[in-house]
Amino acid sequence: MINVDLLKKICETPGAPGFENRVRSLVLNEIKSHVDNIEIDNMGNVIALKKGKNSKKSVMIGAHMDEIGFIITHITPKGFLKFHPLGGFDPKTLTSQRVIVHGKKDVIGVMGSKPVHVMTPEEKNKVPKINDYYIDLGLDVKEVRKIISVGDSVTRERALIEMGDCINCKSLDNRIAVFILIETLKNLGTPAFDTYAVFTVQEEVGIRGAQVATQKIKPDFGFGLDTTIAYDVPGASEDEKITSLGDGVGIKIMDASTICDTRMVKFMQDTANTNKISWQNEILTAGGTDTASIQRMTPGGSIAGAFSIPTRHIHQVIEMVHKKDVKSCIDLLNICLLNMDKNNWEHQEFF
Repeated sequence: MINVDLLKKICETPGAPGFENRVRSLVLNEIKSHVDNIEIDNMGNVIALKKGKNSKKSVMIGAHMDEIGFIITHITPKGFLKFHPLGGFDPKTLTSQRVIVHGKKDVIGVMGSKPVHVMTPEEKNKVPKINDYYIDLGLDVKEVRKIISVGDSVTRERALIEMGDCINCKSLDNRIAVFILIETLKNLGTPAFDTYAVFTVQEEVGIRGAQVATQKIKPDFGFGLDTTIAYDVPGASEDEKITSLGDGVGIKIMDASTICDTRMVKFMQDTANTNKISWQNEILTAGGTDTASIQRMTPGGSIAGAFSIPTRHIHQVIEMVHKKDVKSCIDLLNICLLNMDKNNWEHQEFF
């Protein structure tokens, strides 16, 4: 159904915010023969152009390459590493995890914290904090300093596996969208309008790459491509679930940073229904995606919407997506890009 081998390579390639060079190289290699032009801007965004039937209008699709990670801030006299998060972390998810420190060479480390055996009763009951953890490389400080420096990046170590009809891995946020955009470019015919597939940087620390890419492209239309929460698990009430795994691609109505254009939402929903593609509405009252910048960072704004891939256990190393949802996203994105010239995009006001 989907190319799991490619997805595995994309997910397992490191790329913390500001350190996306390895995953960028992978993206360039995958798309170079499927687009008309590629450039890399000063921030490191990959901007790939697929020329359309009508070059008077343009569409921008944003899929961020970065994954949540860390940056080394201090090396202790014993060789342990202190760090600062790059992106949003729930500290308790760090317990018992392996990481990869990207110094002069890649080194495996473990997230260490105070053993439960020597905790006071108060410490056992408190909520863990980021600064309760350190990275242990198992090396003498002299060896550590030969390889690691303050400012080196850190990513989490976890291989991709298949679980039934699902994929489980670290960094599916947002490597699943990188995969979807690559696969779309490989299979896309001539789109209706000039289409800019943008693999953005530094989304996890403030949607930074999409801001500058949008200002350069100035798209008429835009799509964000990102994960969303599938809270369809024990303990979640019906109104909390946001999306469910296996029910189709999410069509975003809003999140905390974006209210999607109602014309785009309807176009996406109608296109999905006409082509019998499974979909579900998505309203996320917290969080944001590249869609916000794509919508607002061009003069007059763009007509923007977003494709959201339902994801369980988000911002953990066990993120999970359903293959059917991934396939429906690829299918819907492809058909939307081919048919955008057939929709009436004028404001329909009634007085």
